[in-house]
Amino acid sequence: MAPINISNVACFATQLLALIAVLITSQVSISQPAKAAAVSVPASRILAPSRPYSLPAAKYVFSVRWQMFSAGISIVSMQRSGSILHVTATADSAGFPDKVFHVHDLFNAEVDPRSFCTLHVSKHNDEGPHRRDFNIALDYAQAKSRVDAIDLKTSETKHIEFDIPPCVTDVVSGFFYVASLPLAPGFSQTFPVNDNGKTIDARVEVESRETIKGPSGEFRTLRVKAEPISGPMKGKAVLWVWFTDDDRRMPVQMKSKLGFATLLFQLQRTEQN
Repeated sequence: MAPINISNVACFATQLLALIAVLITSQVSISQPAKAAAVSVPASRILAPSRPYSLPAAKYVFSVRWQMFSAGISIVSMQRSGSILHVTATADSAGFPDKVFHVHDLFNAEVDPRSFCTLHVSKHNDEGPHRRDFNIALDYAQAKSRVDAIDLKTSETKHIEFDIPPCVTDVVSGFFYVASLPLAPGFSQTFPVNDNGKTIDARVEVESRETIKGPSGEFRTLRVKAEPISGPMKGKAVLWVWFTDDDRRMPVQMKSKLGFATLLFQLQRTEQN
């Protein structure tokens, strides 16, 4: 058996801690030349939330495990402010993975709750030797995403622009976009996801109903499979999400797989904002 590269596993795990597993595009490197991203395929689109579904103003606390190790904690929170939904997420490594690759990531997004279009994203990535900030403005009128990135160690900056479709979600809000869909066994949909300015297409499919037990209790759930169908992760990664089979559609468990790396997310608790 080939030796496991712990640094590579930890790096992959950090992205998953922020709940961006298979929906992520490759990260924008500060030194990378600007390239235009392909616009999403016509069948890929964001559907406005249905009336029975209300975007929750709540906080979700997830534990993350890699094999037998506790890998960290990820917290996702949503809060309304006027006509904007603010989505925040944090990811912090713990245990053995933290000793080999420390992580402290922050994510903030502004979302239009009427359309579920993401309007703006800011990110701080503190991962091992890397410290970077990203500011992404999504300009639908001009069909462009505008990315301003800074390497906090070298002070190097980069401005990059990409083409975008008429509406996109992001790698964290996308989980709750999926929850707003009319989920039932056999249902599927393809939609555009934007990360660091680049857009890929992700496909979700409801596989079955299951009853699962976890730290926060026992739930009747819908198991949803998600995978990228464009971009560098196409055919390489899969994510399963277990949403409660009720009007809340809470994500109570997630399992991701990329090659030999499998991570398990479990909901520890929820809090109302």
